[in-house]
Amino acid sequence: MVLDWIRARGARPRAVAAVQARISDALWTQTMASYPFFAAMRPEEHEALRARSAWVLASKTFNGAGGLVLDDTIQLAIAAQAALPILNLNPSLYDGWEEIIVYPSGFLVPRSHQDEAGVVHEFVESASGEAWEGGPLVLSWEDARAQASAYNVVIHEFAHKLDLNTGEATGMPALHHHKEIDPRRWLRVLDDSLARFRAALDSVEAAIPSTVDPDSDAADEWYHRLPLDPYAATDEAEFFAVSSEHFFADPAPMAEALPAWFALLCAYYRQDPLTRIMARLAG
Repeated sequence: MVLDWIRARGARPRAVAAVQARISDALWTQTMASYPFFAAMRPEEHEALRARSAWVLASKTFNGAGGLVLDDTIQLAIAAQAALPILNLNPSLYDGWEEIIVYPSGFLVPRSHQDEAGVVHEFVESASGEAWEGGPLVLSWEDARAQASAYNVVIHEFAHKLDLNTGEATGMPALHHHKEIDPRRWLRVLDDSLARFRAALDSVEAAIPSTVDPDSDAADEWYHRLPLDPYAATDEAEFFAVSSEHFFADPAPMAEALPAWFALLCAYYRQDPLTRIMARLAG
């Protein structure tokens, strides 16, 4: 199937339809069963997601790196997760770049940092995902595999791509398709929610006993009290990306702790994963 997908590549409707026709029912069912957050979707949403996944497969070039040989399972798993944020959005929001690079596991990225004295420090850092402005999106397949927690590197990096659609990552994605969302309100809610989360993180860190290393697994007991992963406190761009992971994979804590921000994400993504989950539980 991989070669057929490559031959059909392109975002034109005929090409997308050709790719969608080559996604077997068995592989699609396997992919949906691999990620818990797909389970609450209605049948019509699954069909729409299948079409969006075909668009991702047809419009993006997948390349393996670090010795990883890509197969249908890997490509469809990534495409389906990438398609979820744009399920009810214009897929053109993913335009402007083409390549998805997949490593077997975490990969090394060169970094540089200028300190207050003006000295530039260069170092290498391990990463599970990277989204480059105008360039490729890079993923670790080990981290993109099925998970039971809110962590989702695929949604995280594709949220960065939505953010970068405006030219730079600021925590406010392009809103030109969302006339109902006032950009000024977005910024107010973003700033307030990030401040609230940072205050909650400070409280949690202050509560960790001095005998516990805050960077160790032993500190997870305290960090799990937060509605989002602590990395969300880094800056506005990471707050949006981490929030997007939790929005789709584990929305309840964020909806309770940061209701205005959760409601804004519902308006932006034109989805309500919490209502979706509650409806499935009630049914």
